[in-house]
Amino acid sequence: MSKSIKQLMLGTLVTLATCFPINSMAGDTLQRVVDFKVLKVGMSANQAPMTMTDREGGLMGFDVDLAQALALAMNVQLEIKTMPFGKLMSALEEDKIDMVLSNMSITPERTELVSFVGPYMMSGKSILTKDSVLGEISSTEEFNRKNFTVLALSNSTSVSFVRSAAPDATLIEITNYDEGVDMIINGKADALVADMTQCVLAVMRHPTAGLTTLKKPLTIEPIGIAVSKDDPQFYNLVDNYLRAYEKTGVLTKLRKKWFEDNSWVAALP
Repeated sequence: MSKSIKQLMLGTLVTLATCFPINSMAGDTLQRVVDFKVLKVGMSANQAPMTMTDREGGLMGFDVDLAQALALAMNVQLEIKTMPFGKLMSALEEDKIDMVLSNMSITPERTELVSFVGPYMMSGKSILTKDSVLGEISSTEEFNRKNFTVLALSNSTSVSFVRSAAPDATLIEITNYDEGVDMIINGKADALVADMTQCVLAVMRHPTAGLTTLKKPLTIEPIGIAVSKDDPQFYNLVDNYLRAYEKTGVLTKLRKKWFEDNSWVAALP
């Protein structure tokens, strides 16, 4: 986390501590955070630039910085638990983590199971391909055809998107984006459907592989923080902190750091 962002967060803490004290009448999640002085956050660690692993094995990204900011505001230690994206929701339901902060889209289906704080970011679906013609499409109808193989991250909204928009295509669910990018580069699939940021990153990291992506996303999706719907006090606390970080410019600085300055790409494996 850069020094300027950390200083801005520290300045915000005075307001947060005064206006949003931790409620002594805490629910299960909040009580656990208060008692153990630890905030357990679930991430996939493979969704750059939101959450990713650097070449030294450490974690970095927008979501990592935001998790650090929330733990700092709560005056507790941050413990990031990395796991496949498809296991994050069940880990939250089983109280193995206190929140999911991992580029997770807010959907009606997920909201039946958890509560979402936010959104703190807007994203959208795009495609990664080596087909220059396909890279210029404007609708999903152009890849909804037989003998066309599409990849999507398991248990993600991209899977639902492909099944709905391109039912005639062959869908293969992958466990991480690196796997999918390798399959596209090696000609084992025609396209990868993923968040726009993932597609842009793949093009940046493999400049000689002939990869291309759309100039505009096919959809618009809100990104939020998933927390237990059984603890409204904890939801309220996180929501207050997130609103304060938006108003004081912390989120704006994080967006500039991870989406406008690509110097962090050099730290990737």
